[in-house]
Amino acid sequence: MGKNFSEHLSNFNDKISDCIKSGKDVIVTTHIDCDGLTSGSIITKALIHAGAKVTVRTVKEMNNAVIKNMQQDSRDLHIVTDLGGGFAKQFDEAFGENWFVLDHHEIPQEEHENERVINAWKFGMNGGTEICAGGMAYLAAKSLDRRNANLAAIAVVSALGDRQDQGERKSFTGMNAEIAEEAKNAGHLKIDLDLLLVGRETRPIADSLAFTSQPFIEGLTWNRDSCFSLLRTSGINLKDGGRWRTPSDLTDDEKRTLIEIITKFASSQNATQIMEELIGYTYTFPSEDRRSFLRDAREFSTMLNSCGRINRAGVGIAICMGDRNKMLQAGENILGEYRKMIRDYMNILSNERWRMNDSISCLMVNGEGVVPETMSGTISSLLAGSPKNAGKIIILRTNGEENTIKFSSRKSMGCKSDVNLSILMRNGAEKFDGVGGGHDAAAGAKITKDKLDGFLDYLEDNVAHVQSSDSN
Repeated sequence: MGKNFSEHLSNFNDKISDCIKSGKDVIVTTHIDCDGLTSGSIITKALIHAGAKVTVRTVKEMNNAVIKNMQQDSRDLHIVTDLGGGFAKQFDEAFGENWFVLDHHEIPQEEHENERVINAWKFGMNGGTEICAGGMAYLAAKSLDRRNANLAAIAVVSALGDRQDQGERKSFTGMNAEIAEEAKNAGHLKIDLDLLLVGRETRPIADSLAFTSQPFIEGLTWNRDSCFSLLRTSGINLKDGGRWRTPSDLTDDEKRTLIEIITKFASSQNATQIMEELIGYTYTFPSEDRRSFLRDAREFSTMLNSCGRINRAGVGIAICMGDRNKMLQAGENILGEYRKMIRDYMNILSNERWRMNDSISCLMVNGEGVVPETMSGTISSLLAGSPKNAGKIIILRTNGEENTIKFSSRKSMGCKSDVNLSILMRNGAEKFDGVGGGHDAAAGAKITKDKLDGFLDYLEDNVAHVQSSDSN
């Protein structure tokens, strides 16, 4: 980071100070996913603490139409989080010097020279694994006022939502690790080595095991009856009175028993690798109620993603901002609805095999008419997590708004391809008058429908060419 990063933050702080002193209005525009909702909330909360007049809103993507809409807004300063990479020129034309972008997606080289682009890659931080937009917003918030260090816990949620727990045993690396340590030292976060079961605080133990898909355990994953039978023979009490126990209720001895029976069950599979994936670092917020979906940071991140993906982003932002009353119940309902939608979409894609174009190197999935645009990233990530797709690049397409097609690409587990998906999507989209970008292992693009055939040919040529050269 160094001096250059400090100078960018100093410039940001001066602009905020000027807005506060002169009573100017600030608007934060952020993305609808977990990282967007957390980063937008972090910087909004910091601005409120500083005394700024601020509003926050969400958008599905950044494009020229959104910028035009922002330009018609009467606000004096625009802060964009988790969006905006590649749009610095348009922002300059629309807002002059009255804008900033806090982001972590890879950006064109020319944007490295723009002082209003505060992007991780400019300062030696890997925006794909070491810090996300929530982390960048947190660093900016802390530079405004050291007391904003109490927002570190929300930045941890953002990193988990963007799947940046890529270190050994699902730990953090780089700046994410430092932010997590700050939250831990302040007493806001507990970090433990534990079983990585989904819904640790909220789901019955059998359900939690059944719906844990990473690692995928043949015969248990997505098979609740089998999990229930296995657990019933283990001697582990599944109920406490009339209440189903959750993984967070397990004693250390019970966890050891659970590990033993899973290992024995998976002995014909790759049991060692399964157990390596099943045990890792968990992140718990001790101030949240036990058995609340906000207590486990990963489940918190899933809830936020669900809010954005089904057009209830405001609920997620309210919860990030501290609402624990009416919005908490709304968030729980949204999470249940989101999970049901995911099951429905995955079932349709599994049953309608014509939608899958599978090759050695790549899985192309036609989700048009099934997967909503807002859910494309979620579904492509789930497909990338399936063992049968290991080593491949997953590219899902679905219908977008206004006669467009949305693409979402992911590298699956074990994918060794040198293809940088961010460059692939950005360059391809530009070639066909669209927009695209993201990260090396996760990126997206949007084009108009009339360019679909050409874009599909481009993807096939580029992915297949580089993959085949890798294998030679």
